[in-house]
Amino acid sequence: MAGKRKNATGEGRTARGFSARETFVWLRGLNRCIVNLVLSWLRILILVVIGLGPIAGHLSAAGVTTRTNVLDWRVEQDKVTADIKGWDVRTLLEQIASATGWQVFMEPGTKYAVSAKFKDRAPGEALRLLIPSLTAVLVPASNAPPRLLVYKTSVKEATQRIVGKRKPKRIENELIVKLKPGESIDDIAKRLGAKVVGRIDGLNAYRLRFDDAASTDEARDSLQSADGVESVDYNYPVIRPPDPEPLNMSGAPPMNLRPTAVASGDQIIVGLIDSGVQKLGNNLDEFLLPGITVAGGEGTTADGRPKHGDSMFQTILKGVEIGQQGATGSKVRILPVDVYGGSEMTTTFDISAGIFRAVESGAKIVNLSLGSPVDTPFLNTLIENSAQQGVLFFAAAGNEPVTSPTYPAAYPDVIAVTAISRNGDIAPWANYGSFVDVGAPGSSIVSFGNQAYVVTGTSSSTAFASGISAAMSQATGKTGVGLSSLVLQSLALPGRKF
Repeated sequence: MAGKRKNATGEGRTARGFSARETFVWLRGLNRCIVNLVLSWLRILILVVIGLGPIAGHLSAAGVTTRTNVLDWRVEQDKVTADIKGWDVRTLLEQIASATGWQVFMEPGTKYAVSAKFKDRAPGEALRLLIPSLTAVLVPASNAPPRLLVYKTSVKEATQRIVGKRKPKRIENELIVKLKPGESIDDIAKRLGAKVVGRIDGLNAYRLRFDDAASTDEARDSLQSADGVESVDYNYPVIRPPDPEPLNMSGAPPMNLRPTAVASGDQIIVGLIDSGVQKLGNNLDEFLLPGITVAGGEGTTADGRPKHGDSMFQTILKGVEIGQQGATGSKVRILPVDVYGGSEMTTTFDISAGIFRAVESGAKIVNLSLGSPVDTPFLNTLIENSAQQGVLFFAAAGNEPVTSPTYPAAYPDVIAVTAISRNGDIAPWANYGSFVDVGAPGSSIVSFGNQAYVVTGTSSSTAFASGISAAMSQATGKTGVGLSSLVLQSLALPGRKF
C-alpha cells in the first residue's frame, strides 16, 4: 500500500501449494477477468443510461462533484453562482443542504439532469434556473432550519430526506473510553455522572453519554490522566450511504456461483460492516451467515426495496465470481454486521464494535463500504490490532475528485479502493489521493424482488475488491500480508508503486 504499513502476518498455503509460476499464471488469468469486468461494466452503464436516465451523479458513499462543476452558494451574501453540467438532482440537493444547513426533502424517485450556468443570482431565482422542471418550496421554521421541499407531482410527496456532506462534528456529549484490565466502567461512569450506552465486550471499550458538551470535555480531561484508562476518544457520526436506485430492467444477470459445503473452520469469511442484509429467497442466501447487529434501533426494514448492505452483499459475490475465473464452487461466506440499525447514520463506536464482532466471529476479510473525513485513533488502533491477526481490510476512498483522506480507507492497515474508468485510470468523480491503493469498477447492478437496481460509487469498488480478494484466498491459500500483496498486484492503479 502506497506509503502504508503492511500487516506482518504469515501467509497460508493450499494443500497442493502454489509455485511462483503458478501464481503468475493465475494472476494473469485474473487480470484478463478484470479487464472483461471493466468492459462489461461499461456496457452496464449504457443500459443504466437507457433504463434510468441521468444517474452518474448519484453515488453510494456520498454525493459527487467533478473537477469542472461548481456550485458556490454564499449564504451571507444571499448570492448563488453555478457552472454545472449533468449533475443528478440528488447531488445538487446534497450540495445545497451542505451549504445552507436547510432540511432538504425530495419526492422519491425524482430524476433530473441539472445543467445550468449563471452568476450572483438570488437563491429563489437560482433554484428556478437549476431545476426548472421541478418545484422547489422553502418553508420557514421557528425553532429549526428552513425546509426545502423539491417535488414533481405534489408537495406532500417530498418525503425523502437529503443529507448534506458537511464534515461531521463530534457527538458533543459522548466519549469512547477503553479501560485497562480489571477496571470497572460502571464505577467510573457513576463518578463522572455519565451513562454507559454502549459496550464492546472483550475489548474493555465503552460509550459514555453525558448531560452536555462541557461535562463531556471535563470528563475527558480527567480520564486522560487516570491510571486505569488506556485511551479516551470522541465519538463521531458516520452517514449511511444511499440505497441503490431502481432500473427499468427485470433483474441483473444471474450469477453461476454456488456455495461449496465446507466445515465452518474452512470457510473464507468476509465481514460486511454495513446496513443489514435481507434474504433474497434464492441460492445466494446460502452464502449468508447469521447476521450480527451492534446498533440500536429497529434494524433493516423489509419494505420491498434493497438497502445499501443488500447491494454490497451481491457485489462482493460478483467479485468472488470474477476472481474464480469460471469456477462455480465457493467456500466464501458473507457475515453481515448491521451498524446502522435502521438509522441514517452510525458512529465510529458502532463501526468499531462491528469490526470487533466480525473478527471475533472469524472474518479474515472486512469490507467497509463507508467513510468519513474524521480520523479516529480508537478505530485506527482497533484496525491495526486486527491486521496483526491476519485480517485484511478494504474501505471506500470516497466519491469526490479530491486528494484529502477518507477514513478508515486512509489508515495504514487498510486497502483504500477507488473507482476506475475504462482505461484503468481513476474515475473523474472519485478520490485520487496518495492514500488510494487500488481501483475497481464503481457501479454494480443487483437484483431484488424481480427488479434490477444500480449502486454506484467507491462503495461498489470496495465490494468488488473484497470479493476478488476472497477468491484469491481460496485459490492460493494466502491470507494477511501474502493476500494483500496479490491484491495490490492485481488491482494496481497505473503509475502507483508499492
